[in-house]
Amino acid sequence: MPVAAAEAWFQFVALPTKDPLRCCGTVARLIVFSLLEASMSDKPMHTGPTIITAAVTGSIHTPSLSPYLPYKVEDIAAHAIQAAEAGAAIIHLHVRDPLNGQPSSSPDLFRSVVEQIASATDAVINVTTGGSSSMSIDERLAAPLQLNPEMCSLNMGSMNFGMFPLAERRNEWQFDWEKPFLEASRQTIFKNTFADIEEILSVIGTQRGARFELECYDVGHIQTVAHYRSRGLLTGPIFLQFVLGILGGIDAAPEQLLHMKQTADRLLGRDYEFSVLAGGRHQIPLGTMGVLLGGNVRVGLEDSLTIGRGKLAQSSAEQVSKIRRIIEELGKEVATPDQVRARLELKGRGHVSF
Repeated sequence: MPVAAAEAWFQFVALPTKDPLRCCGTVARLIVFSLLEASMSDKPMHTGPTIITAAVTGSIHTPSLSPYLPYKVEDIAAHAIQAAEAGAAIIHLHVRDPLNGQPSSSPDLFRSVVEQIASATDAVINVTTGGSSSMSIDERLAAPLQLNPEMCSLNMGSMNFGMFPLAERRNEWQFDWEKPFLEASRQTIFKNTFADIEEILSVIGTQRGARFELECYDVGHIQTVAHYRSRGLLTGPIFLQFVLGILGGIDAAPEQLLHMKQTADRLLGRDYEFSVLAGGRHQIPLGTMGVLLGGNVRVGLEDSLTIGRGKLAQSSAEQVSKIRRIIEELGKEVATPDQVRARLELKGRGHVSF
């Protein structure tokens, strides 16, 4: 494993430095942390195929930050289909106003995108319940309640969600809403109260049978997952998404990923699955570390606009292909949608409303 891991890193991963000594040090740290975690555990790591999730548009980046960010219905669907064809078993989905790219909660837009994806692929469609920090809980739940998907995201706590540094990257903007939208995150809270979480667990989970991508932006969010599992409100296989690198959440560092993994082990045992979502330039390095730790990985233009140092990704499929090459170089397989459905005990396409 150490040799294969090192070869995969040097061949495929765009590390955030041009200094070869720092590069070697970063690679070594990631591999050592991963092997240390494996040796410390008294139970085996997950050894099944690796689940790749693709998040193709999101609600963080704006059109002026990348010409490749999809926001029209047909473009979001096309990016999702391409990502599935590249190896993503799960498509995490947001939608945008097709006229200006602003994040939207429109059930009609969601349905238009979802139906195109479902007709072309068998990927698991994971509809956001997070939306954006500017949306109410009713707006965020409008599409999931109508579409009744197999899977939804669920944010496990309220937080500061700082997007305002992105506003400093441009002097000119394609649309008037973009800069104010980003700067507004200085004074808004991404609201996910216990009442909000319980409502989503009830109406989307218990009543409609969806499973959740449980998005944990800090270790306290893992405690919230454990709380709801102990109360019986969160049932079935647990699928954690460790989110690193969001301003206001845990930072994107190997030590922090290991800390989140160890916290989840302590609170949940080893009876859970996890995936790694690292923002920006950390996407591929920390995603690979997650794979080495026995986890899964999420990529896509929602989380990072780049494919390498200073190079914009032209699609989420490009990022999926890159992480897939690394996974396979490490001697692992990539999970199919049907394998995901079996592992996460999803209700299947026959029980959705699209």
